[in-house]
Amino acid sequence: MLLALTLATLAAAALALLIGSVTIDLGRALGAPDSPDHAILFDHRLPRMLMGLATGAVLAASGAALQGLLRNALADPFILGVSGGAALGGAAVGLTGLAAFIAAPLGGFAGAVAALFLVTALASRRRGISPLHMLLVGVVVNAFAGALLMFLQALAGPAAVQRVVLRLMGSLAVDPSQPLTLPLVLAASALGLALTMAHARDLDLLALGDDGARALGVDPDRLRRRLFVALSVPIGAVVATTGLIGFVGLIVPHGVRLALGPDHRLLLPASALAGGVFVLLADLLVRTLTGPLGTELPVGVLTTAVGGPVFLWLLRRESGATS
Repeated sequence: MLLALTLATLAAAALALLIGSVTIDLGRALGAPDSPDHAILFDHRLPRMLMGLATGAVLAASGAALQGLLRNALADPFILGVSGGAALGGAAVGLTGLAAFIAAPLGGFAGAVAALFLVTALASRRRGISPLHMLLVGVVVNAFAGALLMFLQALAGPAAVQRVVLRLMGSLAVDPSQPLTLPLVLAASALGLALTMAHARDLDLLALGDDGARALGVDPDRLRRRLFVALSVPIGAVVATTGLIGFVGLIVPHGVRLALGPDHRLLLPASALAGGVFVLLADLLVRTLTGPLGTELPVGVLTTAVGGPVFLWLLRRESGATS
């Protein structure tokens, strides 16, 4: 399965480089550095493809990890408020003029960490962190972050607001004038995913319940805090850069879990690969439709339109299997 997903990832990456709203000559793109084809391939499509792989991998693997941490199939970065905090942090950089000094991924990381600590603090009880309370508090923090974001938009200029709103709708485009953005996102993604996958066995033990995990030597509260921080790094960087691309962290882990089972040693890397393929194919469709539509749809709109019905189908299939 992992081999098949790896091949699918390579195929999706190749399609993302070769297909788009403009047809390019691959020979000219590779052999003529001054040609428009070369600029399209290396300045636009290659960074966009890498951003798509990182975004899909982070959102899908984070969703799988959070569902295991909280033992709740509906847990994902958006519901827990982490994405809302990251979006607020990234938008604050663009709306307040800090973009000249701070890259958007750093603002997103700061927002994600702030939201995470707020959710963790409010959901903590004497007996430890309550997974149910984390979900409920996450919804409230998400709403609060949305309110602060609207407040900043009301104070900012029209041009800045339009730019940030379009970004928040979901886009994998990488601004060539911000050369640090893509390396920061790729580094944060690799670091966060590596730290998360290193705790795959602990996530499996947590499925036995907090008491069962403690009996086997795993501290559930310490594990949750450690992985929440590890996940906030890539989530913050990705969401601040690409905006809100919904349902990737919900439907991809569900589909992979149905195919491979709940073992996180397989579930996490498989979800990362499948998430990258899903986002790349969605973005490929968006770019292909740019010509007929006359404008480029936000990739977040497409993932939500596709992900909603697929998620309902997965829920129906899973409930039917357990009834």
